[in-house]
Amino acid sequence: MRKIRLGVNIDHVATLRQARRGKEPDPVHAAVMAELGGADQITVHLREDRRHIQDRDLELLRGTVQTGIDMEMAAVPEMVRIASRILPEMVTLVPEKRQEITTEGGLDAAGQLRQLAGVVRRLQKKDIRVALFVDPVLRQVRASAEAGADAIEINTGRYSESRGEKAEREMDKIRRASALGAEAGLAVHAGHGLNYRNIFPVADVPEVEELNIGHSIVSRAVFVGLEMAVREMRDLLP
Repeated sequence: MRKIRLGVNIDHVATLRQARRGKEPDPVHAAVMAELGGADQITVHLREDRRHIQDRDLELLRGTVQTGIDMEMAAVPEMVRIASRILPEMVTLVPEKRQEITTEGGLDAAGQLRQLAGVVRRLQKKDIRVALFVDPVLRQVRASAEAGADAIEINTGRYSESRGEKAEREMDKIRRASALGAEAGLAVHAGHGLNYRNIFPVADVPEVEELNIGHSIVSRAVFVGLEMAVREMRDLLP
C-alpha cells in the first residue's frame, strides 16, 4: 500500500521565537511534538540571513530527531560546509533572496547546471541525499537529473495560490513534471503552500513520495497543538 512521507517544516516556530530574540518557542521541542504526531521527517531551512532557524537549532536537532532531517539550504559554500558537518539525511537545495518573505520560486537548475552538479557531488560524498527544489517545468526536471540529484521537490506554490481552472492547469504541470521525474530515476517530492484543503490533488499524483508542509501545520497548531495538527495532516494522506 502506498504511503506518502510527511516532512514537517518547523521554520515558523523559530520565526515566532525570533520575533523577540528569546528562547520560546523552541524548535527542538516542536520537532519532538511533530514526530509524536506522525511526521516522517523534520524539515528546516537554514537561511543565509538566519531569520528563523539558527545554527545551534540544527546542531540540537541532529542530536534529538528520531526520524530524519531535511535541511533546506542555498547552494553556497558556507551551507555545504555546515551540511557536511551536521550530516542531515537529506539536503534540499533552494533559491534564496534576502528580500523575500518566503521562497518565491524554484531553482534555475538548467541555468546553474554546472554549479549545482558540483554541490550535489560534494554532499553525496558525505552520504547525504540531495533534492533540487524546482518549478514544475520539464526542462528543470531534466536538468535536475543531469545534475545528479537523488530527488526533486516540485514547487506547488503557484498551484496553492490558484483557484478553479487555473489551479487545474497548474496541477497538470505538476503531474507531467512528476511523471518525467520518476521516469528519469528521481524520487519525487512536493511542497510549498499546501494546506488541509488543497493537498488532495497533489497527494493523488502517483509518483509523489513525500510532501513537505510547514506554515499550514504551524498555523493549525495555534488552535489544536502541534502534535494534533500534524496528526490531522497525516490522517489526510495515503
